[in-house]
Amino acid sequence: MPESQGELFPEEEPFKILEKSNEPNYKPRTSHLNDIDLKRWKDYPEIVTDSLWLFPGRDKSGVHEGDYWGNFIPQIATQSLLRFTKRGEVVLDTFLGSGTTLIECKRLGRNGIGVEISPRVAEIAEERISQETNNYDVKTKVIVGDSGSIEVKDKIGEALAEMGQEKAQLLIIHPPYYDIIKFSDLEEDLSNAESEEDFYNKFKEVVENVSDFLERDRYLVLVIGDKYENGEWIPLGFRAMEITLNCGYKLKSICIKDIQENRGKRNQLHLWRYRALAGGFYIFKHEYIIFFIKT
Repeated sequence: MPESQGELFPEEEPFKILEKSNEPNYKPRTSHLNDIDLKRWKDYPEIVTDSLWLFPGRDKSGVHEGDYWGNFIPQIATQSLLRFTKRGEVVLDTFLGSGTTLIECKRLGRNGIGVEISPRVAEIAEERISQETNNYDVKTKVIVGDSGSIEVKDKIGEALAEMGQEKAQLLIIHPPYYDIIKFSDLEEDLSNAESEEDFYNKFKEVVENVSDFLERDRYLVLVIGDKYENGEWIPLGFRAMEITLNCGYKLKSICIKDIQENRGKRNQLHLWRYRALAGGFYIFKHEYIIFFIKT
């Protein structure tokens, strides 16, 4: 059995960015996507290249906290930024939550724009992002509103202009998993969709609304899971994947991340095992990280 990639992420040792070689006249070999020097590819053991992501727990370094329902672990943002952006480029997150992506942007030297529909949560995000050190002097912007609206589209354009950019180089989309968790009372919130079909329609509106801001041949990262309803497995991830493909993207990779420390199931492991045995189903222990290229 292969070694877990998660063992490369001890919580007490945050990711260390590899510095440039001191050799005279040394020329690194990098791509347009990132700062990884392929001449020194063995020096990047922390970067995951397998499709199965096993982490022992959340990265708790910096100002990260795991107290917000539904926020993804910082390692997802870390891996995405290191693989698919360079320092100084722009990352756009359409469902910011408590600010995980923009915190990682400051830590790794990327400019970040995040959209959060809840004013209360956006305020929390701004406070946390402001507390993170800014060693690379990057800019971050939190926008309050619906990522599928024209108003937010205009604000994203303004934020890019303030950063001296026309496009973002990475797009991260981590929507609610339909109605599993209610994130607000707002009608536009995807977690309040009236039906599964309405959820997909709202999700498509978001993808179409923000795709103009992503530079061609750059990556969109979709983080999403599935759900059960009335005894049936609902493949939200694959249906959202198809919608994204139909919006002008090419599928690059599908990664599976194990779910640890799920707040909804914490201290109830035996109960959920009994329910699974009695009901003939399997307990959710994974979610998808799906990578697309804009074509």
